[in-house]
Amino acid sequence: MIDKVGGVLLSIELMKKNIARAQAEIDKKRSEVGKGAMRQKYHFMAEEGWLNDPNGLIYFKGKYHFFYQYNPYDSYWGSMHWGHAISDDMLHWEYLPLALAPSETYDNHPKGGCFSGSAIEYEGRLYLLYTASTNYGDGFIQNQCMAYSDDGIHFVKSEKNPVIAAPPTGYDVGEFRDPKVWKHEDYFYLVCSGKKDGLGQALLYRSKNLEDWDFFNVLAESRGEFGYMWECPDFFPMKNANGEKYILTFSPMGVKERTSIYLVGDMNYETGKFNYTTVGNIDWGFDYYAPQSFVDQSGRRILVAWANGWDWMPWWKDWGPTFKEGWCGSFNLPREAILDTDNTLKFVPIDELQSIRKSAEAIHKKSIFEKGEFLIPTGNGNCFELKMTIDLANSTTDSFELRLRSNDHLATIATFDLRKQILTVSRDNSDDWSQGTTKSNLLLKDKATLKIHLFVDQSSIEIFTDDYKTNHSLNVFAKEDQNKNYVSVAEGTLVINQLDTWELTKTM
Repeated sequence: MIDKVGGVLLSIELMKKNIARAQAEIDKKRSEVGKGAMRQKYHFMAEEGWLNDPNGLIYFKGKYHFFYQYNPYDSYWGSMHWGHAISDDMLHWEYLPLALAPSETYDNHPKGGCFSGSAIEYEGRLYLLYTASTNYGDGFIQNQCMAYSDDGIHFVKSEKNPVIAAPPTGYDVGEFRDPKVWKHEDYFYLVCSGKKDGLGQALLYRSKNLEDWDFFNVLAESRGEFGYMWECPDFFPMKNANGEKYILTFSPMGVKERTSIYLVGDMNYETGKFNYTTVGNIDWGFDYYAPQSFVDQSGRRILVAWANGWDWMPWWKDWGPTFKEGWCGSFNLPREAILDTDNTLKFVPIDELQSIRKSAEAIHKKSIFEKGEFLIPTGNGNCFELKMTIDLANSTTDSFELRLRSNDHLATIATFDLRKQILTVSRDNSDDWSQGTTKSNLLLKDKATLKIHLFVDQSSIEIFTDDYKTNHSLNVFAKEDQNKNYVSVAEGTLVINQLDTWELTKTM
């Protein structure tokens, strides 16, 4: 018994030591990194260093808790820790001590560490389920581990780790990660990604106590159409007027431009099988990956994603120039997921964003724009929100452009082709770094208007349209003088019923 207790105490002290070491690095760099010209104004970021996937999103003891994949020692990926911050509104954040640091034989590796996972509250205690990744010379091994906390700040790794030591027989032991946990009736359930025969799968486990897990079934799997690995799967119920459906989200590897997919269908808890009937994209942009959801205190299903992509994607160049400032990575805006009556999903920026509107400029009456380029009033032009409604019935132009974050030479161009019903967003001439064009259909059939809602921050543009079903998120590393925003009409007339813009307050 003494040896067992001593081992637990040693483990606790070792993680404390490694967290303190990482915190010293953060403290040393925080001030200088915070001066970076590319730092976001209202999108979530780490204080310095590298950030990727959101982890463990939860509303716990009156606060929003965001955990995140974090390398405090470099502005590139490596040595994964769990960063931690809390908020009252998902906009203004207080950074807390790191929640997890590599410290054990199963998770302490410079090219591994404490990988992605999720959180759940049970009987007043906060539990984190995460992937441990390490390599002892025979290739990477990934397994699922657990840590817990009574105060939601200081965590202890379970003495039973890893709680899932290996995937089922026949699966790749180095492609077994990203547990998402929930409770249904008498069982806890966990879905994680697995790879078998070169195809991605979502593997379902269940447990009575969060420590002893049994493989239950393959929840869903790719037949080739959804790639060779499903990163960061999430699974949750939603209701509409027709009843309850289940949604599976994941970021597939090997599906070209599709960064985040959702499937809608029915769940059978007797068999552990999910049967889907609807397939959609959460976002069509370059920079929306590994979304994770949670339920907030008012019952909303909120999704948050990493605003970037990986090197297996065809448009990837690298992660942007912010590494020169000592940081890399931010989160996309939190979005409320809503299940429509046709079983498709819309993703609406949270209402809390209205609280940071600083100054408003608007066109309150119907305006007709003819051939030419027209300046949109957007405050400082670098940090703003825009909402506009296009009168499709009375517009005669086949297409129009929004020229965003522009100067005399550079601009990000969103082209709305009303005749072909296609939206393209090009950043080939956005800055001295970015490249690529994203494309999606516009759902305009039988519609009298087209509503556009977009958010611009220092290093990102997020465009929402088609009633928040067709969205494009892109990182753009524009210079400070790229502060002009235009509507451009090549021919005919564009009728705008309403146009509102707001400069937005800095929160980070």
